Amino acid sequence: MVNPTESAFDARRQRAMAILEKSGIRKSNYLPPTTALLWKMGVKVPPPHFASFASTATVTGLYYGLVWGVVMWLAVWSSQGMGFRAALFSALFAGVLFGVSMAAYYAYGRKKHQFPTWKSLAHENVVA
Repeated sequence: MVNPTESAFDARRQRAMAILEKSGIRKSNYLPPTTALLWKMGVKVPPPHFASFASTATVTGLYYGLVWGVVMWLAVWSSQGMGFRAALFSALFAGVLFGVSMAAYYAYGRKKHQFPTWKSLAHENVVA
């Protein structure tokens, strides 16, 4: 038996991707590696142009802060003797800054291209 939640999500995702493809936005911008990775892991998140500001800021900020913090710790901070708390604060600050910036970028694109809401994509009459 097919899970109705899964098929509903897949239908919305297909509609969103069709709309994004027609918009003229580059695929690398509307399908960032983080989103593609989450989909491959089975996590049901909308494409960033259709996600809320808060969820986009959280997902992109956590990902960036974690990756950037680990790289900086291994490459620079540990050899400089930076304390763990200072490194954690720096990574957290970078993650928040990056997350809010990316959420603003996607919100601007959503408004500029007048994309429908993610919820409205549940209805089959939304034109892609």
